[in-house]
Amino acid sequence: MKPMQYSLEQLNSMPRDAFEAALSGIFEHSPWVAEQAAAARPFASVDALYATMRDVVANSGGERQLALINAHPELAGKAAVRGELTAESTREQSGAGLAQCTQEEFDKLQRLNAAYREKFGFPFILAVRGFDRFGIIANFEARVNHSREDELRASLEQIYRIARFRIDDLVTA
Repeated sequence: MKPMQYSLEQLNSMPRDAFEAALSGIFEHSPWVAEQAAAARPFASVDALYATMRDVVANSGGERQLALINAHPELAGKAAVRGELTAESTREQSGAGLAQCTQEEFDKLQRLNAAYREKFGFPFILAVRGFDRFGIIANFEARVNHSREDELRASLEQIYRIARFRIDDLVTA
C-alpha cells in the first residue's frame, strides 16, 4: 500500500506539527530530522526539501548519525520476522523480494547480518529499491569486507538514498 501523498504546497502551508508528522517516516525512527527541517519552510522544490533534510543529518554530528544508522532494521532480520518493521521498511524489503527468500538465502542473510554487526557495531544498510535478493546478498558480501570508516560513510549514503525514495513517494511537485 502506497503512503498518503502531499503536494509541496500542502507541506509548506500545514501547521508545523502536521508537517513533522507527515515527514516523520522519511528517516527511520528519527522524527528529529523532520522537526529540524520544518524551520526551513517554505521549500521551493522537492529537491530543496530533500537537501534540507539531508543537511540536517549531515550536520548532526557523529553520535547522532550513528544513532540514525542503528535505528534501521537488519535486512530480513528479527524485526522483519516478528512483523515489527515500519510500513516504509516493509514495503521496501518486500519489493526487493526479501520476503521470498529460500531458507538457505534467509540463513545466509542472518549470518551476514551477524557478521556485519559484529564487525561494525551497526546494521548493514542498503537502499534496496532496484535490487533483487541476489543483488542484496552480493552487495552485503562485498561490504562486510570494508573498513568501519568506509561503512559509516556508505551507510549514511544509503540512508540518504532511502530518504530520497521515500520523499519522492510521499511528495508531489
